[in-house]
Amino acid sequence: MATVWNGKKREGEPVVATTLASQILARADRDVTFMVHLVGESQDLLVRHFVAFIECELAERGTSYGAHPLLRPFIETHARELTDFVLQGIGLRHQFGLQALERMAGDPARLLRVDLWDSLQSHINDAQEHFVAGTGGLQRILTAIETSA
Repeated sequence: MATVWNGKKREGEPVVATTLASQILARADRDVTFMVHLVGESQDLLVRHFVAFIECELAERGTSYGAHPLLRPFIETHARELTDFVLQGIGLRHQFGLQALERMAGDPARLLRVDLWDSLQSHINDAQEHFVAGTGGLQRILTAIETSA
């Protein structure tokens, strides 16, 4: 029978989120990277560029806003998709490992790792609590599947 998680430490058991956060950070030198992520005005510049680009390309082919009432949402959606593609490419191309970032930041005390550990542990707990809070819905889905089978 499966153990029911109640968010509390059982006698003699390590705190799950604490242990898991520590295990992840033990692998940080090879598994943790930081990616460049453009935000704010830079993202807006990209979106506006792609909107204008798509409008020009469509205009050259005889397509205009007057002819197609849903053209504006189409253009905006595709401009955002093209922007996301560029942003993801930049992020994947420019990654920094944790050690390199610590060297650049001059962080001999590895405060970045401590902050990352705190964040990991907190998010793990939040995810577990969110899942447990929603198990009533999961039970209803499983019951419906079993009933229809």
